[in-house]
Amino acid sequence: MRKLIGIVVAGAVLVLAGCGGGDTKSSDTGVGDRDVATGGRLFKTADAETAKLGSDAAPGAFPRTVKGALGSVQLDKKPSRVVVLDSGELDDVLALGITPVGMATTAGQNGVPSYLADKAQGIKTVGGISELNLEAIAALQPDLILGSKLRANDLYEKLSAIAPTVFSIRPGFPWKENFLLVADAVGEEEKATGLLNDYQKRADEVKSKVDGAPTISLVRFRPGQIRLYGNLSFIGVILKDVGLPRPKLQDVQDLAVEVSQENIGQAAGDWIFYSSYGKPDTTDENKVVNGTLWKSLAAVKAGKAERVDDEVWFLGLGPIGAMKVLDDLQNLLAAKG
Repeated sequence: MRKLIGIVVAGAVLVLAGCGGGDTKSSDTGVGDRDVATGGRLFKTADAETAKLGSDAAPGAFPRTVKGALGSVQLDKKPSRVVVLDSGELDDVLALGITPVGMATTAGQNGVPSYLADKAQGIKTVGGISELNLEAIAALQPDLILGSKLRANDLYEKLSAIAPTVFSIRPGFPWKENFLLVADAVGEEEKATGLLNDYQKRADEVKSKVDGAPTISLVRFRPGQIRLYGNLSFIGVILKDVGLPRPKLQDVQDLAVEVSQENIGQAAGDWIFYSSYGKPDTTDENKVVNGTLWKSLAAVKAGKAERVDDEVWFLGLGPIGAMKVLDDLQNLLAAKG
């Protein structure tokens, strides 16, 4: 399996368990942010546990054994019929030039995520991430199934009976390590490393174009919840890679903290980026952003509160989505300062 050097393990503080959109409690992972010193990698690692998974095979060589979160699988040849069980795995395989034969959908998306629509034509759906259709998966005759322990732990044995199945530990903040695991499963390790290095170079470029170090507040409206996102989230990792600081309440080694409408003032930051999981009318977004407390925030008054694409910022979970977030950050922060 891949070996990482210089991992720093940090203790967890505030925790918020949940599901949907790659959001879950991270109780079994180590975290760190030092540069990886092996394999010509420039990008930073976020999750030591997921980094232990993968394959020791030579790049692109088959047969190979791939270690996943729930066991190892033998792959005799490069997979050509792949089924993905979440938006992160969809982003991952498309980034590697592979169009899957099947995919699961999430409640926050309408079929294929809009930012991937040009790359994801003709993919069959196999149910939602929480209600997979095993018969539909089997009918596609896959030779590889990609998902995560958190999403489909109870179905692993049944999925493995259909095709070799490789699971990560969880989606979300370990998106770079998950991408490398997917690359190991399909024999595209070198391409994945190159894409992640390109991502880090782009993150450094965005950092160089931002004036100063504005604090970035992340607000996500979900049905019955308002979340302020922390460091252990897909978007939290990207902000860290760009070197953008967070408000104290959100500078935590966990997914998010939850606030009420009455405490929305805690979302204060130099910039506020917000979205809704699913349709805004299923959340309190419209009520909050049209309310007096929201309008009293300094960022809102300064025109520095921007609605962002939830499918990209919170559901992207892969390198294509991450690069689009970087483009958004440059367009917003470099333009207005």
